[in-house]
Amino acid sequence: MTPPLPPANAPGIAEIHNLVNKFIDLSVPFAFVALVIMFIVGGIKYMMSAGDPKNTQTARSTITYAVLGVTLLAVVWLVLKLIEAFTGVSDLTKFCLGFKPFCT
Repeated sequence: MTPPLPPANAPGIAEIHNLVNKFIDLSVPFAFVALVIMFIVGGIKYMMSAGDPKNTQTARSTITYAVLGVTLLAVVWLVLKLIEAFTGVSDLTKFCLGFKPFCT
């Protein structure tokens, strides 16, 4: 008895590759939008604190974490670009499964 064959439209490597690429393509703008929102929220909290030390500290920590997030994203991107420049590896910032049809 042979095992049943998967349906003709079953997801395969191409679909997984496309899904990961879409996730990566959407995650960077989403992270940027989230960081901008955190800056705005931190600024509003700071303005609304009215000198209260606890609220001022909360606002400062929100802004600090937003700055750390932006810094972390920039440092990671620069490290990848430096690795590309020094090693000569091209397209280090692009996702590839390693199969011929998906990597150009």
